[in-house]
Amino acid sequence: MDTLQIMGTRLKNLRKERRIYQREMGDMLGITQGHYLKIEKGEINISVLTLCTLAGYFEVSTDYLLGLSEERKP
Repeated sequence: MDTLQIMGTRLKNLRKERRIYQREMGDMLGITQGHYLKIEKGEINISVLTLCTLAGYFEVSTDYLLGLSEERKP
């Protein structure tokens, strides 16, 4: 599994843990639900700023989101 797919899977799992809809994530990031769906599917890359925003929102490290660490906390 490549990095984008790992990140997408982890974002999806974190979002579901918090019971948040993709639409709400898109609104928070200022993107459409469809665009956010593509992030979760690992189809598109995101900026470093978006990565940091997501890590902060879910209170996990960027390394965790990228699949470089199994530890959630920074």
